[in-house]
Amino acid sequence: MSIRLLLVDDHQIVREGLRSLLAKEMDIEVVGEADNGRDALRLCAAFKPDVVVMDVTMQGLNGIDATRELTTDHPDVRVIALSMHSDRRYVSDMLASGASGYLLKDSAYDELATGVRTVSNGRSYLSKAVSDVVVEDYLARVSSRLGQAGSPSTRVLSSREREVLQLVAEGLSTKQTAAMLHVSVKTVEAHRRQIMDKLRTYNVAGLVKYAIREGLVPLEE
Repeated sequence: MSIRLLLVDDHQIVREGLRSLLAKEMDIEVVGEADNGRDALRLCAAFKPDVVVMDVTMQGLNGIDATRELTTDHPDVRVIALSMHSDRRYVSDMLASGASGYLLKDSAYDELATGVRTVSNGRSYLSKAVSDVVVEDYLARVSSRLGQAGSPSTRVLSSREREVLQLVAEGLSTKQTAAMLHVSVKTVEAHRRQIMDKLRTYNVAGLVKYAIREGLVPLEE
């Protein structure tokens, strides 16, 4: 039986390249594509793939939070992160969100089919550069023991608060954010106040800085 695969990336040319590559694999079938995290969740429920290849940085709902929701709602689905970023925060957050693998885009064409088969069999798969990052992160955590007291992290935010923070950082207005999340303007305003209180920052510039640092939005566009 073929491995059913969902491709999620906000660049069509990347999806087309990956689909073309995977078309050569007799045991892998691409059942759908999405260009954002929200559509990925919807298509995952509809198509029930075995593996999802998930871009990390996307507008609307990033791959980190989409993976967290997806692996919670569909625990049998395996996720491989796909990113140009080997930064420790991106890697750690994707793995903590439930991803079973992490591939860098510059190596994806060589490793993708192997990674898909590996995670579909219940194992983990990491690009070599990412493996080094994971080891370094583990050693850093051990050496710092409980870590240093300092700036708050978005890990103190709820999933909905993270969504609101990302949309604010992307420049959406309160009304646009409310429409995107299908909630009232007052609800968005309440979430925004709560986010500012938790992060101890009270202006949009500060929220944007936190969102970039936590990998909710990319630094470069």
